[in-house]
Amino acid sequence: MAGPRISRLFAAVNIGSFRVSAMIAGVAENGEMVVLGSAHRGAEGIKRGYVTDMQAATHSVRDVLERAEKMAGVDVSRVWVGCSGAGLASTTARVEVEIGGRRIEQDDIEHLLVAGREAIQPDGRMVLHAQPAHYTLDGAHGVPNPLGLHAERLAVDIHVMLADGAPIRNITEAVQNAHLEVEAVVGSPVAAGHACLTPEERELGVALVDFGAEVTTVSVYASGMLLGMQVIPFGSGDITDAIATGFGIRRSQAERLKCMSGSAMASPTDHREMIPVNAPGDPDGAGPVARHADDKNRIPRAELVSVITQQLGRFTEEVARALKAMGFTGQRGQQVVLTGGGAQLPGLADYAQGALGRPVRIGSPPTMVGLPPTHATPSYSTLAGLTLYAAADPVDIRKIGPAYTPTTRYVGLKLVRRVWRALRDYF
Repeated sequence: MAGPRISRLFAAVNIGSFRVSAMIAGVAENGEMVVLGSAHRGAEGIKRGYVTDMQAATHSVRDVLERAEKMAGVDVSRVWVGCSGAGLASTTARVEVEIGGRRIEQDDIEHLLVAGREAIQPDGRMVLHAQPAHYTLDGAHGVPNPLGLHAERLAVDIHVMLADGAPIRNITEAVQNAHLEVEAVVGSPVAAGHACLTPEERELGVALVDFGAEVTTVSVYASGMLLGMQVIPFGSGDITDAIATGFGIRRSQAERLKCMSGSAMASPTDHREMIPVNAPGDPDGAGPVARHADDKNRIPRAELVSVITQQLGRFTEEVARALKAMGFTGQRGQQVVLTGGGAQLPGLADYAQGALGRPVRIGSPPTMVGLPPTHATPSYSTLAGLTLYAAADPVDIRKIGPAYTPTTRYVGLKLVRRVWRALRDYF
């Protein structure tokens, strides 16, 4: 049986510190998103979201995309790239124009968005994307599309994602060296938000915590838009390092212990359960004997959980500090959504809920046709979100040109203002 006919094709590459992943997806004629191929591999040449080895990073990108292309049976030349490091920062800008009670035309919306470019103040940083979040008509907020409505004044809130220029250029070059064109570099909070958050959550107010391997991004949404974000240089890899240091074992052993036997919540039986440090099938003496291990190189699960929760205490303190700094309090400071690879730790939602004093849930990608079960996890929220973001055809005000064709007759002062506006825009 033939698969659905694809009308538009998108490719995404998420460059993380622990893994590099790729996805090729398409929009079927019925509007459904279909995953054609996806793959992942360990990241090389990447440290806390920054490129540290150009050749190794390029190889990682090329290799993972070739695997996705082989699975999808198509070749791609342009990709959307996800980024979680590079000094990401978020800000908002508001622009308002006078309409005079008449019907809003497309020309008015374009003028408003072009004027919004002047409100962006990057302060020497690179603008990744600048998007209209929602419109306001005479004080009525949350208008999705003002075209055809009447208003005295029209305003728009613009979300701007900023980043340090040099790290973004390194990421872009690593992808271009893999013989690919970069459609856009997208901040991971924006992509993950598309995958994990419902429109209602974004409207009521929600915090999205993307718990990555070496970087955690904390972003706050309200009134349907991303209001702010902070980056914490702490990730699930720091928990792995603490386990390796605490028990004097290899990092690979520590990662396996964390994933297979770790938990964020202690159990009354933990002190009686002994867990092997070595993986099944490893020869005797394959690794060092762990501190506090028995003669079979097993450690009490209680000690492993203790190390993990100690690091999680530091993690939740940093998250709480970031939320407070962004004003995530009161009625608009309730729901917290945890996603990213670190969010897969058993019991993390309950632990975070107790530590933060707010309802916490784990966010995963939505159901998508063709998405493998292994990729329908919090680890791949940003990757899935990149394809959803691309399919949504986001508007970037920097790409809107002045295309004003007045449909209303202007006289007097309004005519002077119109002429002045045209002169300013064109000259």
